Amino acid sequence: MEAFDFALVSAGAFLAGGMNAIAGGGTFFSFPALLAAGVPPVMANASNTVGLCPASLVSAWAYRREALRHGRWAVLLMIVSLFGGIAGGLLLLATSNAAFSRLIPWLLLVATALFAFSGQVSRIVKWVKGRLGGDIHAHNPGGSGGALFQFAVAVYGGFFGAGMGILTLAALSIQGFEDMQEINALKNLTSGINYFVASATFIIAGAISWPHTLVMLVTAMAGGYAGAAFARRLPALWLKRLVVAVGASLTVIYFFKTYF
Repeated sequence: MEAFDFALVSAGAFLAGGMNAIAGGGTFFSFPALLAAGVPPVMANASNTVGLCPASLVSAWAYRREALRHGRWAVLLMIVSLFGGIAGGLLLLATSNAAFSRLIPWLLLVATALFAFSGQVSRIVKWVKGRLGGDIHAHNPGGSGGALFQFAVAVYGGFFGAGMGILTLAALSIQGFEDMQEINALKNLTSGINYFVASATFIIAGAISWPHTLVMLVTAMAGGYAGAAFARRLPALWLKRLVVAVGASLTVIYFFKTYF
């Protein structure tokens, strides 16, 4: 690997690890860096997943206290993320990225909008529950619908991963989770599981470029730890604004790349 490629992949992985810990969207930095370094697209996708896996696990560990407050629900999210990550990884190995990549801008658009207006959606849900005779004051977020949504997100994450954090944040917000730090903690937990099982799938299949991946393993972990430490100190309002900004930026970028 040439010095320029080494620097490019290192910088992309560091930024990716940090952004995934803060709000998601790190793949936007690391995946293009691998492509620019000459790694073929499918191999770059698989190498990107393996390279970011330890950083995601480090971020999940940094947020462990907040994530474990939701005991059973956290365990359920881990289980569906595990199976979804395996399914997504196998899907990547069996198909091309072309058709699915055209859906990415739309997925990011919907996820960002859902997250940005999650408060209004939650109020509508409470109003509907009230009209149907439900207890609008009950606060018990999480459920089968949320688990199914997270499974779909995990499949997407195992297949490509760009915007997986945004989708997870949106799903948790719509279900009624209100504490931004706890939402981010659960997002990091599920992302860590997803990256781990997808990475194992790609390593067993021999689908990664080890020289580039080893560089990413080190620099992405440093970025992930720095990003998690930074995110835990952000006020909830600013963290939410940052998430929306990242989601909106990714949406515009992927629409431009895909359709123009």
